[in-house]
Amino acid sequence: MIHLVLSLLVVAQNPEYRSPAGVQYVSQPDTGAVARAESSLAADPGNVDKIIALGVAQSGIRRYREAIQTFTKGMAIAPSNALLYRWRGHRYVSLRLLDSAIADFNKGNALDSNVYGIWYHLGVARYVRGEFAQAAAAFTRSQRIPPDTNELAASTDWLWMSSMRAGRPSDAKAALARVPDTLHVTSAAAYAQRIKLYRGEISPEQAFTAADTADIAIATLSYGVGNWYLLKGDTARARQYFQRSVASGGWPAFAFIASEAELRRLH
Repeated sequence: MIHLVLSLLVVAQNPEYRSPAGVQYVSQPDTGAVARAESSLAADPGNVDKIIALGVAQSGIRRYREAIQTFTKGMAIAPSNALLYRWRGHRYVSLRLLDSAIADFNKGNALDSNVYGIWYHLGVARYVRGEFAQAAAAFTRSQRIPPDTNELAASTDWLWMSSMRAGRPSDAKAALARVPDTLHVTSAAAYAQRIKLYRGEISPEQAFTAADTADIAIATLSYGVGNWYLLKGDTARARQYFQRSVASGGWPAFAFIASEAELRRLH
């Protein structure tokens, strides 16, 4: 019985990504969302919305390789659906396959240039590659069309960082001015904290709160503080926070991915 449970766990947790440090990260077990999405799609296999729902469910438990396969199958059915490129490109970013991600985002933009998620994730991919001016251009587009205040906070945060890294502090300041002083956010709380740091409302040490225990939150906050120190010219402290980010375990976080890139550049 023990061997059966272990076998099922191995099947449920697939290898997804091996870090530059040699750490192997795996997916999480399905608690029902993927099974429900698979059942729904089986009853209507040509439904693109259900294909996307399955890919999103797979992504929710960090089965990014399966999600990519799902979105690719959707493209065979609906090759002109920009959202399929948005979602597959997003998951290519999760696996650090940035060239493939950017190709998908460019294809998606050619089909529909008004999809928030395409511009936002294109900005992330460009940023991780160190193409900060191009990242800023993408985040400028996404900041104009956020679907909610959570995404407004996210786009503003990355736009500020991109502009600063591109040597455009006036653009960075303008990005902050385009959002309310108080952002009412839920899922983007870490980004809201980082924006407070950029505005000088809190210190780097105050960016972390007692509620910040999840791996993604720690990775996100650590990168933001590390980048803040990097912009100040303090590479030693920046490195410490980038290392804290990658030690968090939150490997799908864009901040984790960016921290890996920063550590390579600082090597």
